[in-house]
Amino acid sequence: MGRMQEEFLLSLEDVLEWSQSFDKLITSKYGPVIYKRYLKTEHSDENIDFWLACEAYKKITSQRKRTAKARKLFTSYIQPQAPKEVNIDSPVRRVIVRNLKEPTESCFDEAQKIIYMHMERDSYPRFLESELYQTLKHSLQNHDNNSAAGERG
Repeated sequence: MGRMQEEFLLSLEDVLEWSQSFDKLITSKYGPVIYKRYLKTEHSDENIDFWLACEAYKKITSQRKRTAKARKLFTSYIQPQAPKEVNIDSPVRRVIVRNLKEPTESCFDEAQKIIYMHMERDSYPRFLESELYQTLKHSLQNHDNNSAAGERG
């Protein structure tokens, strides 16, 4: 677990903040990376990938690039049997198919909202209880305690 600290400059404060709300986890600098590691253990990391891809998609300003990216999102995550198919219902899928002709920046908003809710309700509470999160939290707590002891000595 020490390896994870070296990879990122994580503070205990960051990690504790993630337990306050799913939004804090998913919009933080390192939260999505750690959360994805956890989702991989549940075989549902396509959810975070899709959510992050949607965030990136909304920032595209060129219509040509947006159209290309929309098609890529569709073939990767939305179409039936997609390699990283996310769990959304048919009506939402149909709306996306219609929107693909003229993709707007909000084309995937509904699907993104659904996936966000899946993660927040299902895997996020399990993530907070997971060995991955608990070990990370404890190692940072110990690290902070050791640093503080070192400063006093």
